Amino acid sequence: MASLHVLVVDDEPALRQILGTIARQGGYAVSEAKNAAEAAAKLARGDVDVALCDIMMPDGNGLDLVRSTRASGADTAFVMVTAFGSMETAVEALRAGATDYIVKPVNAEEVLHRLHQIKALRGLREENQALRKTVGDRAARRCRFTSPPMLEIERLVGKVAPTDSTVLITGESGTGKGMIARSVHDRSARAAGPFLQVNCSAIPETLIESEFFGHTKGAFTSADRAHKGLFLQADGGTLFLDEIGDLQMHMQAKLLHVIENKEVRALGSEQVYRVDTRIIAATNHDVQQRVDRGAFREDLFFRLNLFHIHVPPLRVRQADVRGFIRHLLAQLKRGAHDGMASEIEPEAEDLLLAYDWPGNVRELENVVTRASILADGGRITVADLPECVTRAPAQGGQAGAEDGLRDRLRRLESEILLRALQEAGGDRRAAAQRLGIGLSSLYRKLEDIERSRPGTADASDAESGAAR
Repeated sequence: MASLHVLVVDDEPALRQILGTIARQGGYAVSEAKNAAEAAAKLARGDVDVALCDIMMPDGNGLDLVRSTRASGADTAFVMVTAFGSMETAVEALRAGATDYIVKPVNAEEVLHRLHQIKALRGLREENQALRKTVGDRAARRCRFTSPPMLEIERLVGKVAPTDSTVLITGESGTGKGMIARSVHDRSARAAGPFLQVNCSAIPETLIESEFFGHTKGAFTSADRAHKGLFLQADGGTLFLDEIGDLQMHMQAKLLHVIENKEVRALGSEQVYRVDTRIIAATNHDVQQRVDRGAFREDLFFRLNLFHIHVPPLRVRQADVRGFIRHLLAQLKRGAHDGMASEIEPEAEDLLLAYDWPGNVRELENVVTRASILADGGRITVADLPECVTRAPAQGGQAGAEDGLRDRLRRLESEILLRALQEAGGDRRAAAQRLGIGLSSLYRKLEDIERSRPGTADASDAESGAAR
């Protein structure tokens, strides 16, 4: 968790100095307020984590500050500093919403102990929130690779994951760069911390600085409450900056500053926070070319490119396709979605293995998910696959060959369908039952046969001929 922002509120300069010095020695960011009005203005920005607040002040009451801050929704913990050690004062402070209280004269160890407790509790709360977001079986989420390029990437991930090095992942769109970034995080000492992903090209230019670094309440017109930026949210974990090549130049300079100095400051705030956030970046651009054109800072490129992982397209690692299919079907089975198939016929799988996958892993996932929705009987068939897969030219120059895999599969399926229709006396429903498929799947297969055999009798004539 990031260092706490501590606000010291007291009308006595000497006590403000003492409390401020103690908090700074504990490694906390500190600001001061000499009265209730000044404190209210600083609390209204929403970036104060802890207020060490006097109860009695010339222009107001510390308990009123607690109540007004609570009413505004700001998440500030109050530790009341009072010269009145009576139980009545302590109870009144706690009832107003204070976290704790200390009695003057203050003791440095006691103050640091209170701050440490608050920091630990906040850290646990944020960790629980992060764990709830990332709950799941990491082993089940990972796909096992078998191709030589991906086995090499697995080796590289294993090398860089235990370090805090920045990582740059490159590759075509949809190749699984996010999966690699997640694997680096899961295999690091930060695995229990947050993993946050942001698409740099998807954030409007007017909001990107606020998203990255956060803002206080009132920092700009629509800032109706304080917002903790991505770097603070990912403190102790990993921030994955996808499409880093599209980041605007002015944000590149600010990102470089954070990477080099490990410090962030929210918009509208005076406080600088130390952050321990690992950066993993990804892009489908040739970043070196963008550097040469002046569209990307060379110094930031060098910082990000300390460890480079290139993910090859799926078409050059066909050995991984079968594993991805099995992985996706296993996920569908665990999801137990009603009506979605979690198995696939060998003929359909062969077509998926032969396809070129220009959209890479993302396209494969979309095709398998769509087919599982269309499929009847819990099994994906050739008829459930999109035309781009079933009509695509075979790899290796086999397009149009009579003995190509797709032609043989179509002929075999046609023979099986027509034989089943003949045995069922032309009854389509009975034929579908014999084949163990849904009636709608049978219709789709018959239409597929008709389209693939131009100039011959249509499917209905074929059925009637089979019946005769």
